[in-house]
Amino acid sequence: MSDIQDMARQLGQSLGRTDEYQALKRAIAAVDDDRELSTLRKRLEALEGELTSQIQSGNQPDEEKAKEYEATVQELQGKSEYQRLVAAQENFDKILKRVNETIAEGIREGADGRIVLPS
Repeated sequence: MSDIQDMARQLGQSLGRTDEYQALKRAIAAVDDDRELSTLRKRLEALEGELTSQIQSGNQPDEEKAKEYEATVQELQGKSEYQRLVAAQENFDKILKRVNETIAEGIREGADGRIVLPS
């Protein structure tokens, strides 16, 4: 089992060194450093919480809050730093998807292969 964990650690380290992950890290840092985006994100989280509470308590969400939520989402999505973050996340997700597909393929091959016992 420790061999598998070692391989997983190596895979994680390799993923951390990819251009896609480095771009994602930079995009996250840029968004975190942007005060306007931080304010928008906090406002969005607050509105989300309010709307969720209303829905969970069986009430219709306040129309004014729903409109404010939609406007805040649109404003956030219109920011170039946020767009870079979304693009970087999508690119890294593609890498992870290919890695997971390759792992699944290896599992299938391993399950179909002969069992080799260590001597």
